[in-house]
Amino acid sequence: MEQFEVTTLNKVKRAPERGHYDKETVYGILDAGFLCHISFVVDGRPFIIPTLYGREENRLYIHGATTSRMIKNLEAGVVMSLAVSHVDGLVLARSAFHHSMNYRSVVVFGNAYPVADENKEHALYVISEHLIRDRWNEVRPPSAKELKATTVLAIEIDHASAKIRTGPPKDDKEDYDLDVWAGIIPVGMGISAPIADDLLKKGTKISSSVRNYVKSHDQGFNLVEHFRNSTGHHLGNASWVK
Repeated sequence: MEQFEVTTLNKVKRAPERGHYDKETVYGILDAGFLCHISFVVDGRPFIIPTLYGREENRLYIHGATTSRMIKNLEAGVVMSLAVSHVDGLVLARSAFHHSMNYRSVVVFGNAYPVADENKEHALYVISEHLIRDRWNEVRPPSAKELKATTVLAIEIDHASAKIRTGPPKDDKEDYDLDVWAGIIPVGMGISAPIADDLLKKGTKISSSVRNYVKSHDQGFNLVEHFRNSTGHHLGNASWVK
């Protein structure tokens, strides 16, 4: 199994048994999300900025306005790190001290560099596909003016580590006799039925990328009826009832 090199930079120090360095685990956690937080330091002051990302092999893409402070500083070579986290459950113990979370997280260390103009559209396609598959092929592509106003950065994943906690609470032995409920409250990201734009052209049907995205998250609602009741829009033939 291919792994990232373990160094003082990415080695998990607290609860090291939860650390993972294999690329399959790291990539899996990255692919399960779309929001990252990027940390960097400018003039001695730390900043942390949330942004969307897309992964292609061992590379992440981010984008932003050419005037963005984060983009300008990363483009100039400022040292950065990137984090992606998923909360899977609240772990409730018998003591206040041992309450915890079940989670999956990745921290990435690498260098950001600007994507060449001729590759910029492809990088934006990767970000779009990472967010909602096939959406790119349904919408108007970016214009030359829009591409010029956008900087796309690639981040090579030089070092990375994942940290994962699963399972029940771990209480002190003597606390297991307490009359206190303990266990896990599962937590996950929920997807609700899409809400149509008020300015949607009359007769426009919901696109297959949106329909497939909602269906893949299996929320169990009747899509057409939800749209009619909540927005007044008709979605044509798109419907399913779980």
